Amino acid sequence: MTVAASPRALQRKLKEHFGFRKFRPGQLEAVQAALDERDTLIIMPTGSGKSLCFQLPALEMPGTTIVVSPLIALMKDQADALAERGIPAVVVNSTLPAADRPQVLADILAEKYDFVYTTPEQLARPDLRELLANLKVDLFVVDEAHCVSQWGHDFRPDYLALGQAVDAIAERPPVLALTATATEDVVEDILSRLGIPDADVVHTGFYRPNLTLVVRHAEGDAAKRERLLALLNESEGTGIVYAATVKVVDELAGFLADWGLPVAAYHGRMTPKKRAEAQDRFMAGGVKAMVATNAFGLGIDKPDIRFVVHYHLPGTVEAFYQEFGRAGRDGVPATGVLLYDPADQKLQRFFGTGRYPDEADLVNSYHAVSRLADNPDPPTLAEVQAISPVPKAKLKVCLDLLAARGVLRPEAGNRYKVVRRGLDRDQIAREGRAYRDRADRDATKLARLVEYAEGKGCRWRHVLGYFGDDSLPAGRCGHCDGC
Repeated sequence: MTVAASPRALQRKLKEHFGFRKFRPGQLEAVQAALDERDTLIIMPTGSGKSLCFQLPALEMPGTTIVVSPLIALMKDQADALAERGIPAVVVNSTLPAADRPQVLADILAEKYDFVYTTPEQLARPDLRELLANLKVDLFVVDEAHCVSQWGHDFRPDYLALGQAVDAIAERPPVLALTATATEDVVEDILSRLGIPDADVVHTGFYRPNLTLVVRHAEGDAAKRERLLALLNESEGTGIVYAATVKVVDELAGFLADWGLPVAAYHGRMTPKKRAEAQDRFMAGGVKAMVATNAFGLGIDKPDIRFVVHYHLPGTVEAFYQEFGRAGRDGVPATGVLLYDPADQKLQRFFGTGRYPDEADLVNSYHAVSRLADNPDPPTLAEVQAISPVPKAKLKVCLDLLAARGVLRPEAGNRYKVVRRGLDRDQIAREGRAYRDRADRDATKLARLVEYAEGKGCRWRHVLGYFGDDSLPAGRCGHCDGC
């Protein structure tokens, strides 16, 4: 049911529910699209208030809002923030104890919650799919929507099934997809994968005028460390230093600590307790810098980060933009610095080796699932894995790719039904061509970032040009080391 509301009435609701006096750019347009029950893709920079674009209209619409996100920490923070405002919200993800799950799902079905935060993996489970079929859903929200695109910088195969999850809902709700980074081909892929080809697109641009972009050339670790130490001593406030490997993160954290700088380290090989302790120190402003791999930062709600330093060249402009964009979310001037050593290109090329399934992986995956095709029930991922030589993570990517190509069909319970039987090696290889294309595109993306690092012109102009954004005034920003 479409909800009519004037801009003035929505502004009153904004103040009532969230305490803000006025909307940020793009928010009112997105809120009105949701209230009009129009599918919408929202592209806004990090820290520009994307969550309000679905939270405010959801409070004005009858039913439950489903929010899909890959970020467990972020969904808990958002659910807790809503609960503090007296708005009932619940999180359904891997942290939910099995003993509590039946009651939580029963409460959702009884419409005791306005918001349900969950993950793509959870939406593939039969009990949640069955619940959706019987639930009045007012909005279906896909956060970090670039994860659905095979051309996106953070492709997650589990996102491919979200279109089917929407179809499982008895009365199809409007879909709101949100992302901070999307090139034109990623936008097209998102709309196609989610089944919303005619969606409105609310795009506020990628330019962040309070962020100064700088490249510092330094060849070799000794020169880089000297540059980094000087940068941190010169910089005010707290920031993040990104490094590409766990080894370098630990070494840099030790080096900076030896020079008397209070720093913390964060990477995926630390225990959850150690990571949580490091994050708490960072959030409280107790460190000069968090030295981290790219495992850190997603969902971190700290608006006063004053600098982000990349010790290594990232793999893509998208990842670079999202990471340096974590600085200055409060609108106060901040800086994004790249320490550039041409040798870093070799490191990114090494990361790219073996990242995607090859022809043998696809063939082995298809043959394994086909061997189980005549079982009473379609096989689960675990059952296919038991007879496949392909590692679990890569097997999952292969099966989801084959599903996206219509060779398999995902079914409830993380099962895969073979739709096209008897394919030979050449036919399977053709289905995997997208991944060969993706590897080629990755090489092109790395080349664009090298151009950014080695170029002499406006840094912001280069970044915005990559995204097809020509909104920069006079073609230059005036606050980068190239202007």
